[in-house]
Amino acid sequence: MTHAQRRTDGVTRLVWLCVVALLGGCAGMLNEDPPPYLWIVHDRDRSDADRVTDQRRAPEKLLEFYDVRPGMRVLDVSAGAGYNTELLARVVGPTGVVYAQNSRYFLDNFVKGRFDERLKKPVMGRVIHLVREFEDPVPPEVRNLDLVTFNFNYHDTVWIGVDRAKMNRAVFNALKSGGVYVVADHSGRPGTGANETKTLHRIEESVVRKEVEAAGFKFVAEGGFLRNPDDPRDAPVFKPKVPNDEFVLKFTRP
Repeated sequence: MTHAQRRTDGVTRLVWLCVVALLGGCAGMLNEDPPPYLWIVHDRDRSDADRVTDQRRAPEKLLEFYDVRPGMRVLDVSAGAGYNTELLARVVGPTGVVYAQNSRYFLDNFVKGRFDERLKKPVMGRVIHLVREFEDPVPPEVRNLDLVTFNFNYHDTVWIGVDRAKMNRAVFNALKSGGVYVVADHSGRPGTGANETKTLHRIEESVVRKEVEAAGFKFVAEGGFLRNPDDPRDAPVFKPKVPNDEFVLKFTRP
């Protein structure tokens, strides 16, 4: 990296820190503008691997759909290797906190140290890693959260035998009134329900919506930015014929 590039990156980070400080100090004010999600996603200190993932995750649109802000208290369910967790941490800033939940089974069989490696990054200093089962994702003292995210692993809770009713109630109880729960996953074909969660890693959208609403949540919006009507939804998501059709659902705790 050249001296000029380092200087530009330093100025960009300084400006963003100033923005975070101003927004954090004005958290109680009305008509607060959203943070600069574009700058956050394109910060040069993000990894090349995460930038590859960006190409199929539309992170700027996802962060905007979350409406995540500086100073928020957030839970990232099934954080995996921490791609989404890091993005959230970059937005909430030094006045916020992100709880990142992983089950022991997922850590041992799929994550395999990658989250611990990510935790070494300075931006992850505002992240608390919780190794807990899905049915009890946060300790009892963690309450009044602003936002809970659950990205592309809800379907896995089916085939590993999670009590999803208990899981969704636990999320409900951890959120404040008006708090937001966002679930994104790979779309299953109509009529397949939860029958292809292990083979194709897909789940029918209506199943997720029904289960989450049964916990007391109110459905408020669907983000269409990861939709692909050309996906026949009959292939495993890891070997797609075309980009996967994916749904993003937003719920609130009344």
